[in-house]
Amino acid sequence: MSRPGRLVNERTRAEMTEVLGEVQQQLRMIARVQQERARLTATASVRNKQVTVTVNADGIVIETKFGSGVDELSYAEIAKAVTDAAQQAAAEVARLGSELMSPLEDRRARLPKLSDLVEGMPDLSGEMPVTQVAPLAPPDADERRAADENGSEEMRFSDVEELDHHEVRARGVTDSSW
Repeated sequence: MSRPGRLVNERTRAEMTEVLGEVQQQLRMIARVQQERARLTATASVRNKQVTVTVNADGIVIETKFGSGVDELSYAEIAKAVTDAAQQAAAEVARLGSELMSPLEDRRARLPKLSDLVEGMPDLSGEMPVTQVAPLAPPDADERRAADENGSEEMRFSDVEELDHHEVRARGVTDSSW
């Protein structure tokens, strides 16, 4: 005859085995997505194809081409065209990367949270900071300065314990007996 504790233990073991299998499958999927992402590029052309820029998956410029008539542009116009094309290409490669990651994120969302598996564990998913979008304005632009001033809020944490820096401990990692 089975004891109730043994049934719970077997059920828990079966759930953990299922979760571990899903995690292994997700790791294989992550590796495949990373390989596909590494091959991504995006190209953007501006000023009637006078300036064309290609970026890699990280948004780094890997090729710049000038078309016919570029010599009619001033240096300032060429510089702005290169910047605009690079920003457009980077936005496109970011969109393609997000599209590539979407099935992986959907799959991850279906996995149980640690708080679902371990009684008493807090669900920290709501504590994740939101990714900040970097401004596209040049370094000295008013738009960048305003974003810097508005975004300079200090990070604050709640539910923390204060550390007494003055407390003297008899032994620790710096103790010579180590």
